[in-house]
Amino acid sequence: REPLGCQVDVNSSFLQAITIMEVPVVKIKEGQPGAEAREKLIKSIVNMDINTPCIKTDNVRDFGDGENCEFETVFVLKDFQAPEYSFLYKNDNRILGPPAVMHCASKGEPLPFSSRPLYSMTMLNLSLCFTGFRKKDEVVTLVNLVHHMGGTIRKEFDSAKVTHLIARSTHGEKYRLAVCMGTPILTPEWIHKAWEHRDDINFHAGNEEFRTEFKVPPFQDCVLSFLGFSEEEKTNMEERTQKHGGRFQAVGDERCTHLVVEENSIKELPFTPSKRLYVVKQEWFWGSIQMDARAGEIMYSYEKPESPAMKKAVSLLSLTTPNSGRKRRRLRETLAQLTKETEISPFPPRKRPSAEHSISMGSLLDFSNTPDTCKSIGENAKPPKSSTPALPKQSARWQVSKELYQTESNYVDILATVLQLFKYPLEKEGQVGGPILAQEEIKTIFGSIPDIYDVHTRIKADLEELVMNWSEEKSVGDIILKYSRELVKAYPPFVNFFEMSKETIVKCERQKPRFHAFLKINQSKPECGRQTLVELLIRPVQRLPSVALLLNDIKKHTSDENPDKVTLEKAIESLREVMTHINEDKRKTEGQKQIFDVVYEVDGCPANLLSSHRSLVHRVETIALGDKPCDRGEHVTLFLFNDCLEIARKRHKVITTFRSPLGQTRPPAQLKHIALMPLSQIRRVLDIQDTEECQNAFALVVRPPTEQENLLFSFQLTAEDTLKSTWLKTLCRQVANTICRADAEDLIQSTDPDSVQVSTKDMDSTLSRASRAIKKTSKKVTRAFSFTKTPKRVLQRAFMANGTPDERSPGPDADHMGRMSSSSTLAVSPHKQTHIFFSFPHSLSIYSHKSTDLTYE
Repeated sequence: REPLGCQVDVNSSFLQAITIMEVPVVKIKEGQPGAEAREKLIKSIVNMDINTPCIKTDNVRDFGDGENCEFETVFVLKDFQAPEYSFLYKNDNRILGPPAVMHCASKGEPLPFSSRPLYSMTMLNLSLCFTGFRKKDEVVTLVNLVHHMGGTIRKEFDSAKVTHLIARSTHGEKYRLAVCMGTPILTPEWIHKAWEHRDDINFHAGNEEFRTEFKVPPFQDCVLSFLGFSEEEKTNMEERTQKHGGRFQAVGDERCTHLVVEENSIKELPFTPSKRLYVVKQEWFWGSIQMDARAGEIMYSYEKPESPAMKKAVSLLSLTTPNSGRKRRRLRETLAQLTKETEISPFPPRKRPSAEHSISMGSLLDFSNTPDTCKSIGENAKPPKSSTPALPKQSARWQVSKELYQTESNYVDILATVLQLFKYPLEKEGQVGGPILAQEEIKTIFGSIPDIYDVHTRIKADLEELVMNWSEEKSVGDIILKYSRELVKAYPPFVNFFEMSKETIVKCERQKPRFHAFLKINQSKPECGRQTLVELLIRPVQRLPSVALLLNDIKKHTSDENPDKVTLEKAIESLREVMTHINEDKRKTEGQKQIFDVVYEVDGCPANLLSSHRSLVHRVETIALGDKPCDRGEHVTLFLFNDCLEIARKRHKVITTFRSPLGQTRPPAQLKHIALMPLSQIRRVLDIQDTEECQNAFALVVRPPTEQENLLFSFQLTAEDTLKSTWLKTLCRQVANTICRADAEDLIQSTDPDSVQVSTKDMDSTLSRASRAIKKTSKKVTRAFSFTKTPKRVLQRAFMANGTPDERSPGPDADHMGRMSSSSTLAVSPHKQTHIFFSFPHSLSIYSHKSTDLTYE
């Protein structure tokens, strides 16, 4: 039956399908627009000999009672808002819309039996639940529309039956359950928009492409504020807050519902938060964007960080004693404590029996302890001195081999982090909100990382076995040679396409907000050490040159009689072969030019500083504050490279310039080489707190392989444009890269100057400068008159100018210099390098005569 003012368009296929349908009565009103089409419909039904009564009437109310013993009356209405609808609905008549009839006809199915009016199948098989609504009338309207489109409503959220949650708010238990179960959470506008498509029998509201537009934004009802972020990060997060349905206010605003804290930089909140304010880590923010739903705040609550180990270290630093011997002993203990956490023992961790007889990490690293030896030492509390065997110190070869194992272990951990935190989650099926990246993009980004991880896992296992059961006859080179072919296969495909991998990451992060949030979440985790995915992926590019350097260092400490020396040379050559397969375009020519500039600027700079993989990162001007690596008060320049630190002091006045064999004049070197130190020797970077007597100072705790104790190098930054915090972070990042550690900033330890006996007071005073000059002169004289090597020859050289006729006659140059300096001349050497001493009433000046240069030192 069709009431007044309604029209149904039904093609022949639908009419044919009606023959199997239980439609006993069809009523069409005459005299209205489209009446001619409806007449044709009636004639078609009659001509098909359908045994269905066809009744014409001017008043639908004549059949509104539905009383008929032989047939059941079904009314087909176009307008569910018409008065006829209300009349039929009140009388409990079956009411259908034209789309419902057409849908059943197209499927060849009988009309659905429903006590509720059914206009279309737009929400067929959908079960909805509502949350966050305050107006009952709104809910009633939405429920009726859902029923008209074939959907069902559930009062309680049943994850097994509810397909969609309609939410006005992101609060409440139903919302939390829907987020946990991955149930789509949509706005009421989704229902209204679906109703507009009710006449399209091919449309379904559950279509993912359609419903995506109506997702409830994760920050709906939220007012966010951000604490501890840089201006750039804060601006980015505020923009994303608005984009995802939220608002933002300044920190402390009473309207704020959430305070998002950068937990790595904020140690204490500037105010006491109210009970209704959620204080969360930044992972909550990015996790909500990634899930496209507001994450639960409880698991992301911000808590004030407290580290018992750090407290203990700080308490040790604060201990001082007036006795100088005890001070030095305390300083050694402090340095050992500071480096304790950075050392990685190759042996399995052991439970500490007690504070009285525990084994220090230093004992494991400095002595040839076997696991059984360590166990016996740990079990015997306070053994008598006579019963304690004198354990031999390990060789430098073992020290560097241990370092190779440590860096390999750290490198494998970083590769595992890349795979477990990034690659595998991106490949996981059934992700909330669908796949974050396409499979092609994942393959482009990670390339052959799994193959690299696999081969290095086996290298690590072999190195661990070697270090655990060490003997000088063990071969390190054989391990590398064993896997050389696999390295050739694994590395070039990744390194050659690293730039493409990096570009893909940048593009996807810019174009896909969920991927951007995914990176933010994982990059903030401790395993990543606050490094980006690009920074982690560059490790394979740097690893092979680093291994080659360590192998070369092991070779230096390997005796010629040891067969491993030849094997190490072959291993280094095999790594070079791997690197030759890598695209030569990857080399940084600009970085190489900078290294040449450093070599020219530093007199005595080691030739091995020049390397194809090395690049200059930063340069700082400092003043030495201790007696190592040079005298206190010396102006020292630190050249930070990606794997080493060149330390050079400022030279004193240079009289002549250098002229090359080609006749080109080059300015004389302004700096003098002191040390080229691998970054792997830096165990801790000390950020010395500023006080009245100590300003802008820092220190390095260093442990060379040939030393059995930690050394302290302390400096004061002199350049005004160099920010100490930035410099220390840059230094630690390069150290972490070298030793393959992710937690770069954990290498920084803040301490007070008294604990490490460092002061910058009176560095530029006249007395200080005079003291440095006297100390320097004393050293020079001591070296010149050293009797530790061939005393007789030294005496002969020292007093050659005043020799007797019976002694060997000096050369003409010596005779000439002797006459020139008379009795004030102390020593003249006939060799290429000559020290000439001039004595004055109040000072002693020393000149070095070397080739064509005359340099005042």
